Amino acid sequence: TAAALERFTVNFTITNLPYNSDLAKPDSARFKSTRRVMNIMLDRLLKGSTIGPDFHGCESTAFRPGSHRDETRVDAVCSYRKEPSAAPLDRVGL
Repeated sequence: TAAALERFTVNFTITNLPYNSDLAKPDSARFKSTRRVMNIMLDRLLKGSTIGPDFHGCESTAFRPGSHRDETRVDAVCSYRKEPSAAPLDRVGL
């Protein structure tokens, strides 16, 4: 049986990226450039994790204001190849 591509969400806060209303607009230059950087950073991070060999990629989907002025919350969807015999994804450990 071939491996299936599985998706999982990643939510985190960047504590040194002040939120700007342009980050809520997917067509804005700020959203696009921030998404590009976040995707690269998430890819680097997860390629070096326990799912690295099976990791497929991440796509940042939204940016939201954090609880402090200098924070931005990030939502992303990532995917990896799940082998039929593989253990379930360790979301906490990852």
